[in-house]
Amino acid sequence: MEIAIDFILDYGYVAVTLLLALGIVGLPIPDESLMLFIGYLSSIHLLSYFPSIVFCLIGSVTGMLISYMIGKQVGFKVVVKFGKWVGLTPKRYEKVQHWFIKFRGWTVLFAYFIPGIRHAAGYIAGITKMPFKKYLMLSCVGALIWSVLFISIGYLVGDKLADLKGVS
Repeated sequence: MEIAIDFILDYGYVAVTLLLALGIVGLPIPDESLMLFIGYLSSIHLLSYFPSIVFCLIGSVTGMLISYMIGKQVGFKVVVKFGKWVGLTPKRYEKVQHWFIKFRGWTVLFAYFIPGIRHAAGYIAGITKMPFKKYLMLSCVGALIWSVLFISIGYLVGDKLADLKGVS
């Protein structure tokens, strides 16, 4: 996480976008912690609140689109061959596939809030050939809600911490 923090402090919103995209694709980047930190950086005015949301949204959707395209182009072979490297084990794949069967498109929308499911949802949506427009809409809505929620929590906690420091 320290490397990610330095990367954000050095490269700002470009780093935010890139880190979230890579985290969604499945690299071991703690997405929620990262967004909480971005919210905190916004509260102390090292980043701005609304651009932080926009760039988190762009990074999240980019990661979901990359996952979708890989799943659509390569199919299940990507899960078998490379899944373990990005946290998509056969067991996790089966779990997310079950969610897709049970909840259909809602899985993409709510996947953002469930680690593991979030990282597999794009691949499985591509593998199952979910219509792209539907996938894109659900991904954007989920990413927006997820980004606003976690950045706002980080911002509010950071703001409260600043108030406490001012009181002492």
